[in-house]
Amino acid sequence: MKIYVAHPDDIDAIAEIARASWEADYPNILNRESVESAVNDWYSREQLEEELTYPWTYMYVAAEGGEVVGFAHAVLAENEGNILRIYVHPDERRRGIGRALFDRIRHELIRHDIERLNAMVLSDNALGNEFYADLGMERDERAETIIGDERFEENTYVLELT
Repeated sequence: MKIYVAHPDDIDAIAEIARASWEADYPNILNRESVESAVNDWYSREQLEEELTYPWTYMYVAAEGGEVVGFAHAVLAENEGNILRIYVHPDERRRGIGRALFDRIRHELIRHDIERLNAMVLSDNALGNEFYADLGMERDERAETIIGDERFEENTYVLELT
């Protein structure tokens, strides 16, 4: 597996992995319209191209055999790193790809002397919550997020680095 900085040629694969992940992870949580709205807003070509140009945004992809199988997206904010997304295509899960992406993001953000690493995941996403807990992150707080026109509870996981 190869992990590298995402570039515009990866955008279609990133969007497809996001769509497949949302459809697999949220069938009983989000309605189809909310999934479509979020994927179209957050993973559109224009949005991802813009994200790739932000100076404090980090986006990596994992590829095997020339195919993108997962991605991670994080931002640096003062003395904290925020993991916005780590998605692995549902057919490629449970093989260490998500952990490898997490390790790459963590390594990159630590280079900026952050004190803490945060990750957000919907409270009802059992797989996502398990993933961050297995990485040694602790659930810190709950908040609300809006997807489409609906409100959802979201957990923040924290890894203190100081």
